[in-house]
Amino acid sequence: MSTAQKRRRGFVALAAAVAAAAGISGVMVLTNEDTSDAERHAKAPPTTTEITRTDLVQSKTVDGRLDYAQRRAVKSPVEGTITKAAEPGKTVSLGQRLYERDARPVVLLYGSTPMFRAMKVGDRGPDVLQLERSLRDLGFGSGLYVDVRYDAATKAAVKAWQKSLDVTDPTGEIGKGDVVFQRGPVRVVAADAPLADGIGPDKTVLTVASTKPVVRVSLDQADRALGAKGSKAEIALPSGGTRRGEVSGVTAPEDSGSGGDGAADASGESSADGGIEVEISLDEGAELKEKDRQGTLSVKFVSESRKDVLTVPVEAVVALREGGYGLELVQGTKTRMVAVETGLTADGRIEVSGSGLAEGMKVGAAEQ
Repeated sequence: MSTAQKRRRGFVALAAAVAAAAGISGVMVLTNEDTSDAERHAKAPPTTTEITRTDLVQSKTVDGRLDYAQRRAVKSPVEGTITKAAEPGKTVSLGQRLYERDARPVVLLYGSTPMFRAMKVGDRGPDVLQLERSLRDLGFGSGLYVDVRYDAATKAAVKAWQKSLDVTDPTGEIGKGDVVFQRGPVRVVAADAPLADGIGPDKTVLTVASTKPVVRVSLDQADRALGAKGSKAEIALPSGGTRRGEVSGVTAPEDSGSGGDGAADASGESSADGGIEVEISLDEGAELKEKDRQGTLSVKFVSESRKDVLTVPVEAVVALREGGYGLELVQGTKTRMVAVETGLTADGRIEVSGSGLAEGMKVGAAEQ
């Protein structure tokens, strides 16, 4: 084995060890071995490879699972008994029942202001405005002027709506626990209060989420940087094919009991070991099948990339006696050593640059 091959092999071993431990793209390797010009030109190495021009992508693949964005808890502001439980997996839209309390339907209406009071004639506010909008969209807006005032026309519309729900005592007033306002349709993630359970302000009745599918991934402490908001990811689906997405935030652990909206900022919450759980929003138009909802997803994070760069196998790089790195260029039966700058390492190849380097040039490589 030639001296250049020994030094190259030493570079490969150290590069692999240091890169794996530190996740860096360039590796500093020092050697005191000498190599004369005569030896360099003696003969071509037994193994050669070519300089190629390609894209390098440094990535890591982890397991993920399909979920839905913006989880949040729904509680009853009044006490009662569950007489019809929520149905996990069901999508609930405007005017549909979420569950029943004391044989009275609790209905989903649309709006950003939470239900914070009972509503009756004489009340004013944004909650009244979104109530009237929902009534109009449900077809109960005849003679109703949509504004912030709960007036006689509002009462008449509410009474007609209550009759359509088979409410036994349609009063034209809204009880504090009769409706739940959400920004749009929701998917029932869990029925936290089963049939016949007592409920109240301190107990979660059900957990809902948006209907937008997301992918959740748990990352170790060493991989936290991959979960930065906006980071790109590629998801391989159990049904076949891939979908692209990006990290939209860090989520609170599912067992935290926080009942939050399920999407925290980039600082997020950590698990006990310093890891985090991130939420990845899928690109628009991503179609998902039932198999995808139940299987494990393969999620590839791209941590760094280089476009259209010259590369060689890692084992082709030689640690130079005077410091830095080089390639053993092969020209016919002779070789010469040229100094190079190294860059990103990915999938066994390393980015190289230097004067006179070109795609297709042959260089020596360590024997396998």
